[in-house]
Amino acid sequence: MDVVAGKWKSLILWELDHHGTRRFAELRRGLPGVSEKMLIQHLREMEEDGLVHREVYPVVPPKVEYSLTEHGASLNVALASLGDWGTERIRRIGADKISVDDVAVTVPR
Repeated sequence: MDVVAGKWKSLILWELDHHGTRRFAELRRGLPGVSEKMLIQHLREMEEDGLVHREVYPVVPPKVEYSLTEHGASLNVALASLGDWGTERIRRIGADKISVDDVAVTVPR
C-alpha cells in the first residue's frame, strides 16, 4: 500500500497509462489541483519504487520525460478494479453526495 499511498499516485499512473510519455508540465496540466512540489515528490517516490521511468535529455533548456515502467503498468492494471468499484459507488450513492474533495479528476476508461 505504501507504493500507491498519496492522493496523486494512482492518478499519475492513469495519466501516464492513458497518454504515454509525458513531460512534467504536461503531467501537471493533466492533474488539476496538484502542486508542483507534490507532483515532484510523488514522481521521485514512484521512480524509486520502479513504477516510473525518468529520462533526462542533455539539452538546453533541460528536457525531462516520464513514462510508466512495466512494473508501473502492471500496478495500473491491478488498480483498474478499484477504479471500477469507485465508479459503481458514485453511481450507487449518487454524485450529489460526494464532495469535490473526494473526486480529484475524472479518469478515462
